[in-house]
Amino acid sequence: MYFFKNILLSFVLTSAIFSAQQKGKDYSHILRSNNIYEIDAYLKIAHPDEPKRSVLKPRLIQLLKDYIKNAHPTDQRVKDFQEKLAILRRKPSTNIGFDEMNEIIRQKQIAYYKERLAFTSQPKTAVPHPQASSNIAIAYENPEEEEFKMLMSTNPIEHKNNTVKILNSLFDNNPNSTESIVMIENKSECNIIMRMEGVGFTKYRLAIPAQSDNTIVVPKGDYLFSSLLCGAQYASQKTVNKAIIVELGDSKVH
Repeated sequence: MYFFKNILLSFVLTSAIFSAQQKGKDYSHILRSNNIYEIDAYLKIAHPDEPKRSVLKPRLIQLLKDYIKNAHPTDQRVKDFQEKLAILRRKPSTNIGFDEMNEIIRQKQIAYYKERLAFTSQPKTAVPHPQASSNIAIAYENPEEEEFKMLMSTNPIEHKNNTVKILNSLFDNNPNSTESIVMIENKSECNIIMRMEGVGFTKYRLAIPAQSDNTIVVPKGDYLFSSLLCGAQYASQKTVNKAIIVELGDSKVH
């Protein structure tokens, strides 16, 4: 028991010393740095309102993306850097969170139905019909809607080829297969595009309608999954070495 207490005490002291060293490090020239680890360490201890964040965070994101793009497929740091990217994208640089967006939409829905109730309870000659814009106001204006429509409008041949590829992958029990299936379940009320970024120039886009799902076959490997989910940024690092399901929506993201 005494031995384990000594180990625990040593671990705590080592952590405290390391933390103190990080805080005591000279970051006066941090704005000139292009070192991933140095910028990452600084952002972890910098005050949330520190102005340098507005310069260093985008720089770190770009440095991580450049590293992943040029990395070898077996580079062990890729997964770690994808996780860092996911955290950076999720943290509030988005102006509004998912829960807050849901509440705004809910309040607009309440206002809209109150307007409808007031209209139906009054004589028809006294009140004009409610504006069509009331319906539009409660809907989320998706900045990716045009891209979503383009991705959904695949021609019959492309659709058939994709279906064949998915079926082949489903019936392929070979553990040495280089590809795997990814299914995205979108339980939200918004159309979304899931972006999957792997090593090098490996990038995929998958459109998933609201309250629906879609499937894609991708090469096995490490990916950064990201999507704009009803105004909130979703990002997560995932290793695809077998068929996986990613579920999003209802304020729960897995």
